Amino acid sequence: MQVNDDDKPYDDINITPMLDLAYVLLVIFIIMTTAAVQGVKVNLPKASASVSLAKPQTKAITVSDTGQIFLDAFPVTIGELEERLRQQKALTPDFPVIVKGDSNVQYQKVIDILDLLRRLDLTQVGLVTGKQSS
Repeated sequence: MQVNDDDKPYDDINITPMLDLAYVLLVIFIIMTTAAVQGVKVNLPKASASVSLAKPQTKAITVSDTGQIFLDAFPVTIGELEERLRQQKALTPDFPVIVKGDSNVQYQKVIDILDLLRRLDLTQVGLVTGKQSS
């Protein structure tokens, strides 16, 4: 048997209390996150697994650098654009629309189109931008 000298410095680090604390905190975090995620239990409705064949037709509105408006690559005036969008809304009420504007176009042209989409109550609107090169 060895007898420890009190004059010798203690150079071992006892990490057992630190590990015990880490395990307790881990258990507390696991319990808290599972309790927060569960929420209220409801009986969810079941959806069919079949793929829908009627996909919404996305309409693309483009404003060129000269201010010309295009609907799906066909040139239109603002009045024709409104009429065609009304016709499409009658067929499919909630279809997606994307707006592409040239960077040199007048800001007012794009705002006029966005205002038209708001008046027609079209909510699925996306603005297309390009990737910024470094």
